[in-house]
Amino acid sequence: MQILTPHVYWAQRHSEIFLRVDLSDAKDLDISVQENNILQFKAQGHGAKGDNEYKFSLEFREPVRTEINHKSTQRQVDIKIRKQEERWWDRLTLQEKKPLFLAPDFDRWLDESDAEMELQAKEEEKINKISVESRVRTDPYLGLKRGYLFMYNLVQFLGFSWIFVNMTVRLFILGQDSFYDTFHTTADMMYFCQMMAVLEVINPLLGLVKTGFFPAMIQVAGRNVILFVIFGSLEEMQNKPVVFFVFYLWSTIEIFRYPFYMLACISTEWKLLTWLRYSLWIPLYPLGVLAEAVAVIQSLAIFDATRLFSVPLPALLGGSLSFSYTLQIYLVLMFLGLFINFRHLYKQRRRRFRSRKRKVQ
Repeated sequence: MQILTPHVYWAQRHSEIFLRVDLSDAKDLDISVQENNILQFKAQGHGAKGDNEYKFSLEFREPVRTEINHKSTQRQVDIKIRKQEERWWDRLTLQEKKPLFLAPDFDRWLDESDAEMELQAKEEEKINKISVESRVRTDPYLGLKRGYLFMYNLVQFLGFSWIFVNMTVRLFILGQDSFYDTFHTTADMMYFCQMMAVLEVINPLLGLVKTGFFPAMIQVAGRNVILFVIFGSLEEMQNKPVVFFVFYLWSTIEIFRYPFYMLACISTEWKLLTWLRYSLWIPLYPLGVLAEAVAVIQSLAIFDATRLFSVPLPALLGGSLSFSYTLQIYLVLMFLGLFINFRHLYKQRRRRFRSRKRKVQ
């Protein structure tokens, strides 16, 4: 009587071997590893030759443990066997010529370097989990800190959402006319949000968040210079269309950033929101800085004319030093800050999606 063999697919990791036997509705399973390092398989099921008894044997390349984990489903039989030593095999069987019924399992297949990366990622995840658990046990104020951060991000999200919705509705109703009174309709809420944003500089210093102090300071200080010094102190700037573009770009970024951090406080992630938080800044952040630069440039002539914030010079020199010279230096620093923050945000994005890719694999 002819011996029927099922199709068998295999893959490996440094410590394990995975076998997938293409045999549906398998029953009367008899799977064992003999002392001579040979796997014996016999079962009744539906395979390539219909409903029959199927069997096969494999002599492994190197010693394996005799304990076997297997699971039978309606479609296949999955077998997991642990190696005696954690090392990479150049082939599965002792004989160089592989059996005709054996083929790679490309659904689980990894080459050696990818398997090492997967192993390293698992070890890092285990270490991080231990670190988080130990931090949870040793920090009695963790719940209070998360509650504070959740409420802060919620308030900021609601504030910037109000600004964004207000400006959007007015744009649809009034069209370009809404450009000229943006400051008078939204300034109070923007003042509130930007004063609250100072906490984003304080939080890293207190160890409440892992975000770096310097990038947060660059963004908060830069925005507050535009809001309080350029727009707030010069009535001539408050009716200019550039105010609309600065406020709209700021609020568009924040209505995705703050809910992302808010959900992170309760260990929740929404994949679409995560992608938006780490991707929208790529076009919006440079556009925001460009709009801020336009506002600074438009204010130079006004500061020269009004002499506001000018520094008096000694009587020998006469006159005063216009604040516009300070703003010209600030323009250079603004684009330097753009480079620093862009680099910081890019590293955050790459780190975030690299870790997610490893988890998926």
